[in-house]
Amino acid sequence: MNNLADMIEQWILRQIAREQDKIIILRRNEMAEELECAPSQISYVLSTRFTIERGFIVESRRGSGGFVRIARIPAQPIEYQDAANQVDDTLSLEEVQDIVARLRSHNLMTSREAALICKCFAMLYDRISPQERVPMLRSLLMILANQNEG
Repeated sequence: MNNLADMIEQWILRQIAREQDKIIILRRNEMAEELECAPSQISYVLSTRFTIERGFIVESRRGSGGFVRIARIPAQPIEYQDAANQVDDTLSLEEVQDIVARLRSHNLMTSREAALICKCFAMLYDRISPQERVPMLRSLLMILANQNEG
């Protein structure tokens, strides 16, 4: 059987999946009662598994009127923005291809898109100075992000 932290995480993820806007508001004590655990265990899961890096924003208020609001933020724009931010004039073609491979491994682009973008990046590396190349690479990544949002 899963450990308690896994069970708490899965319970929260199921609650989020049921909501259209991907935002839930929970009461920590009620949640702890239902899951038969201490509120501190819920706090631990929230702080370690529901982070911005994992695509969540958590707002928490303690006290009698306290609540926990968890919102899932779209991962695609964040991943692409992070990739675009990594691009600078010292980045090698191999490192750019690694970034594309990471986006592909997160299913943020198809194999076909990855092959096309790698070929495009290789042509930019062959023909354009690093200072001119950086904004073009960033722009191409953000175009992909905007196309994949919907």
